[in-house]
Amino acid sequence: MRTTFACLLFAGAIAGTMAGCQDGNTGTEQPGTDTTKTDTMAAAPADMNNRLTDEEKNAGWQLLFDGTSKGNFHVFNKRSDGSAWQVTDGTLHLDTTNLKDGKITGGGDLLTNDEYESFHLKLDWKIAPGGNSGIMFYVQEGPSFGETYHTGPEMQVLDNAAHPDAKIIKHRAGDLYDLITSSPETVKPAGEWNQVEVISNKGALEFHLNGTKVLSTTMWDDNWKKMIAASKFKQWKGFGTYKKGRIALQDHGNAVWYRNIKIKRL
Repeated sequence: MRTTFACLLFAGAIAGTMAGCQDGNTGTEQPGTDTTKTDTMAAAPADMNNRLTDEEKNAGWQLLFDGTSKGNFHVFNKRSDGSAWQVTDGTLHLDTTNLKDGKITGGGDLLTNDEYESFHLKLDWKIAPGGNSGIMFYVQEGPSFGETYHTGPEMQVLDNAAHPDAKIIKHRAGDLYDLITSSPETVKPAGEWNQVEVISNKGALEFHLNGTKVLSTTMWDDNWKKMIAASKFKQWKGFGTYKKGRIALQDHGNAVWYRNIKIKRL
């Protein structure tokens, strides 16, 4: 998530020490280790990347990225042609080599063409050393919306070992950015693939990272509204209130890779 609009708040505790505890600012209980799932990434054959299994097809999954085409995506508010988002070796890669006035030429946050209500999203990501990106959902688009993060909550994508945001609780990889800390910490180092699931079903929200459920909460209730009111997002009317919107992959100015992007409507 971009931090240019707020001062960094340093905290001594990190998310990895909070397994099984409660978030002291929100009262939202965080899950302990979930052993009902296993991390199958290392065992998955390379030729299964960017494909749906027969079981997934029968269950109604949609492949958003097939390893060759960006046809299911566009840049937020059509601010660029999206040329910096390149298809490289079966990944969606944000190429940061062409900078102009501090911005990536052909960059911008990448959005799904379709909108989603209740959904189950799966994808893999890896980040460059010191990098930052994010996965947002329920993003609204149009002339009245200035940025994706003005409306869409975010699962943080980050190099926890090197990026300054990692010093801030609720800003680490896997967190519901600036709202809830994920726990336990299961993120892999920069340059390694991480496996994500975001499940939003009629207000019940879960994050899974590398086979472990790391966060669960309820959207749109009174506690949700209180969390937003205590966050940096309070300045944007409507943030976190929408129940239908687009999925976004953030251009934070750092190299990032995404693959195996698939979604199922619930």
